[in-house]
Amino acid sequence: MKEFLNFAVFGVYPYIALATLVVGTVLRYDKDPYTWKAGSSQLLRRKQLVIGSVLFHLGVIVIFFGHLVGLLTPIWVFDALGISHSFKQMLAIVAGGIAGVAGIIGATLLIHRRFFDARVRAASSFADNMIILILWVQLALGLATIPVSLKHLDGHEMVNFMNYCQGIFTFNFEASSYIINADPIFKAHMALGITILLLFPFTRLVHMLSVPVRYMWRPGYQVVRTKKKRA
Repeated sequence: MKEFLNFAVFGVYPYIALATLVVGTVLRYDKDPYTWKAGSSQLLRRKQLVIGSVLFHLGVIVIFFGHLVGLLTPIWVFDALGISHSFKQMLAIVAGGIAGVAGIIGATLLIHRRFFDARVRAASSFADNMIILILWVQLALGLATIPVSLKHLDGHEMVNFMNYCQGIFTFNFEASSYIINADPIFKAHMALGITILLLFPFTRLVHMLSVPVRYMWRPGYQVVRTKKKRA
C-alpha cells in the first residue's frame, strides 16, 4: 500500500498537474484573456500592500529559482564545479530559510489585509483567498523542513530529491522510488507544490507568465502625433 500511494502521489499526480498547467494556461490565455491579471487592490487600501507585496514576491522569487536550479541542475554539474552535496544543502538551508521567512511575513501581511479590510475582502474572489492561504501553508511547510534537513547535512536526501525531480521531467516512471522513505514533512511540502501547479491556470498566479520584460529595453519616451487640420 505504501508503494502504491507513493507512486500515485509522486509518480502519477505530477504528470496530471503538469498537463493541466500547460493545457489550462494555454486555454485560459486564448479563451479568457481579460482575466489574465494580478487584480491589484492598491486603490482600495495601500497600507500593508507595499511592504507585504515586496517581501512576499522577493521571497517567492528567490525560492522558486533556488528550487529550479537546485533540483533540476544535473548532479554532475555540481560535481564538475567542485560543489559538495553538504555545501549545497547548507546553502539551500540558509538562503531558503531567509527567503522563506521574508515570504511568509509578506504573505501574512497580505492575508491580514485581504481578510480584515472590508473593501479588499469584498473585492476578493474565492480563488484569490484560497491561493494566498495555500501559498502561506507551502511557505510554512518549507520552513518546517529546515530542522529535518539539519539532521542530514551529508546531502544524501537532497540528492534523492534531485534524482526524483529530474526523473519526472525525463519520464523515468520509477522516479518516485527515490523519495519513498523521505520524511513526511518533505512529502507534504512536495505534494502541496504539485497541487499549486495544478491550480496555477485557474488563479491569479498566471500573471507570473506576463512579466513585462520588454519594458527593460523599450525607449523611455513616447512619440505622440496629432492629426493636422485640413485647410
